This record gives sequence, structure tokens and C-alpha cells, in this order.
Amino acid sequence: MTASLRSPNVMKRMMKTHVKNLAQSLYPCSAQKLDQDMKLRFLGNVSVTCNDGTPAGYYLRESKGSKRWLVFLEGGWYCFSKENCDSRYETMRRLMSSTKWPQTKTGTGILSPQPEENPHWWNANMVFVPYCSSDVWSGASPKTDQSGYAFMGSLIIREVVKELLAQGLDTAKLLLLAGSSAGGTGVLLSVDRVAEQLEELGHTNVQVRGLSDSGWFLDNKQYRCTDCSDTISCAPTEAIRRGIRYWNGVVPERCREAHEGEEWNCFFGYKLYPTLTSPVFVVQWLFDEAQLTVDNVHLTGQPMQEGQWRYIQNLGNELRSTLKDVPYWMDIQVKGTSLPRALQCWDRSFHDDGRSKSPPKGCPVHLMDSCPWPHCNPTCPTIRDQYTGQEMNVVQFLMHMGFDVQKMAQQQGMEPGKLLGMLSSGS
Repeated sequence: MTASLRSPNVMKRMMKTHVKNLAQSLYPCSAQKLDQDMKLRFLGNVSVTCNDGTPAGYYLRESKGSKRWLVFLEGGWYCFSKENCDSRYETMRRLMSSTKWPQTKTGTGILSPQPEENPHWWNANMVFVPYCSSDVWSGASPKTDQSGYAFMGSLIIREVVKELLAQGLDTAKLLLLAGSSAGGTGVLLSVDRVAEQLEELGHTNVQVRGLSDSGWFLDNKQYRCTDCSDTISCAPTEAIRRGIRYWNGVVPERCREAHEGEEWNCFFGYKLYPTLTSPVFVVQWLFDEAQLTVDNVHLTGQPMQEGQWRYIQNLGNELRSTLKDVPYWMDIQVKGTSLPRALQCWDRSFHDDGRSKSPPKGCPVHLMDSCPWPHCNPTCPTIRDQYTGQEMNVVQFLMHMGFDVQKMAQQQGMEPGKLLGMLSSGS
């Protein structure tokens, strides 16, 4: 069979194999361990634990030929009282205990060892730190009879970094501290502290940077105020106020000084970011589902009221305004640039000694989507109804939210069919 007669799927598989073989031939030392999963290691310091007192730990896949390390903090909300922590322990025990952690873990996305999936970081030393402290990676409190739980997120990060130094981090050139959701907020809270830890231990050769994915939350007023009885319904500001006391939460020193007596402010990216000294790249959805949830805006299968619709649009505008001076990414693709490409451009905007420089021509690090509503970018993943699980395209989503196509088309002076076509294409 000639190449011209092969199916597109066969050709695609061949191309992926070729890319992988080429990458492995260029980095033979890294390729030796390319196909190995990350392996579980429990912390040597047994006093630093998960919520229930079981040992904390991390998953590691070494890449002996690489001087780059990626440490990823898992996300998964939080709890801020004995009552809702008890509920969390019953329903989400894996986020509070290491009892059932598997011995190995396969990396995906930025933790993937496959160059076609992760073109810029595939050959780095990979570390995945499971979230089992329920404190947005900020706590420094051992288990007590009063709380019933340990909250040691900040100490877990410290111990992981300390142990990685003996695994090769001591000779590294770059450490990227990354995380998603609560892990993304944990990156913002921890990146400077990790840099200071390495400097104090004499490892000034290691540049420390952060990558915060979906951890940039707003302390805005909820659409509908409710009692602060659980994590989902409680306003973010009140939940963090209670949590930081319950966890004995630790925040960066410069931010603490800027908000003395109101340290809860340091859990909100737009207030914390200006106080940071380490470079941080921010990935954030304009209409984050977790943000909408804590603001008590739910996709229930019923058309949205006009006030809810306006609230969502204003939320996007508010979040966009807080990111104007931040190197960030908010969507799967914006103006033709993908997240891996944006991260590569950001990485190339630093000199070898860590000082910033202008990125190469045609290499964007700061682009902003102009979306006025959720999922208007056609590269976004399909949205689902929160209750039925049914997929919706952007037109169905807008109709579901009470969007009046006829009225909008009339205001724009066009046929409804043409407007629907523009909405479907993301125009």
C-alpha cells in the first residue's frame, strides 16, 4: 500500500510515532525512562500528614538527562469547619487520606511524557503531589482533638521540595511549580516560599517559576446570598476567613504585610499577584465553573433570568480587568495560539540567569479572549448541563440561558439564521 492510499488515521498514528522517535533520539538520556509512570513515595518526615493522619507523599518520574523539574499541585476545593470536613471525609476521602492511593500514576497534559501531547515539557522530571490537606495548600496545623484533622498543605510542599533535592533537584536549572483549581491558588501562595527555601539552602542555581491554572478567583458579591453552611454555597470571602483560622493558614510574607489583619485577601489572585517576586503564568477561564458555583449561579436546565445573565457577563468583565497586567492564558486557543505554544513563548522570555527579556517576534505571552458569554470560543470543550449531564453547543447554551435570538437579530439588523451561524462559529 502506498502512502497516498493510507487512511488519515493511519497517517496520523505514523506521524505521532515519527515525532516521538525523533524527540527520543534528540534526548536519549530522558528517553530511557520516558514510558515509566510516576511512582508513589511517602514523605520521610512522618509528622507531615494528610487530614486524617495518614502519610502525605508524591509521585515521581525521573528524567536523568533533564535539568528541568515540574512539580504539580492537585486541586479539589477545601473544607473550613469540623462539620463540612466530616462531610468531605465521607464523600471525598481520597482528598483527605492516602489510604487508597495507587502505587503508580500516569501523567497527562503538562505531566505527559509524550512529546506529541506535551511538546515543551515531556522530558522534564515530573512530580505530582496529591491534594490531601483540604486547605488550599496553606495549612500548618497538626491534627488536634478540637479540629479532628491535620491541615498541613504548606508543610507538605516544603517537605516534597526538600526530598527532591536528594533526587537531583539540587543540580536543576528550572523548577516550575504548577497546579490547577485549589492547586492553582496553592501555586500563587507557595511559589515565592519555594524560591526562598531553595535560596536559604544554598541552591541559588535553581530558577523558580509558577503556573497557576484556574486558581484566580474573585471575592465578588454572590448573585444570591445564602447561609455559610457548606463549601459550595458559602461566599468565597467568608469561607476563606473561616478556613484560614481553622487551618492555621500561611500566606506569603509580602502579602501578609500588605493585608495585615485581613490575610484572607491573599487567597485571591488579583490581590496576591502584585506582591509576588517569582514569575508566574496564569491560565484562567473567564467564566470559571467553580467561580459561578460559589457565586450561586447554576445551570439547572431552566432559562436564566435577565439578572443572572447580566451577572455572568459582568463576572467575565471583572475577571478580565484583573488580568490586564498578568502573563496568562484563559482558553484552549485564542487567536490561533495554543496553550503549549504560549507556555513555550513565556519560557523563552527569560534569559538563562532568570532575568526577563522580550519574547521572540511572533511569540505571544499575553492574549485576551473577547468572549462576552461562557463558551463562545469554538475551541472550548463542550459544555454540559450541571444536572442532566447533556451536552450543549453554544446556541443551545444561550437559548437555555434565556437568550432571545429574534430580539437580538432585530437589534443588529440581520436575519436570525445569520446571527445563529455567527454565534456557532464564535464570531
